[in-house]
Amino acid sequence: MPYSTAQPTRPVPTVTQGSTLADVLERVLDKGIVIAGDISVSVGSTELLSIRIRLLISSVDKAKEIGINWWESDPFLSSQSQKLLETNQQLEARIASLESELRSLRSASTV
Repeated sequence: MPYSTAQPTRPVPTVTQGSTLADVLERVLDKGIVIAGDISVSVGSTELLSIRIRLLISSVDKAKEIGINWWESDPFLSSQSQKLLETNQQLEARIASLESELRSLRSASTV
């Protein structure tokens, strides 16, 4: 029997082997993924439309880690948005009342 140094054949592991969709999604959200592209529509040598697309997919924790947290200060996404709108309306009404009172005081002092 000849001496053989060949290893038994094993399947080469791949990235998706044994990975479920949940595993892949967890990796993407943990590390983040950036998709960037430019779209340009031209007729002849005249550019009619140019669109730059930048997309970042990550978890909230990863986004905060890299300095992206715009949703925290967006009043439409905040639970306090209704309260802020009401306070703003009250302040505007108060300013209008004060300006009206100031006009009446000025007109009374000139008479």
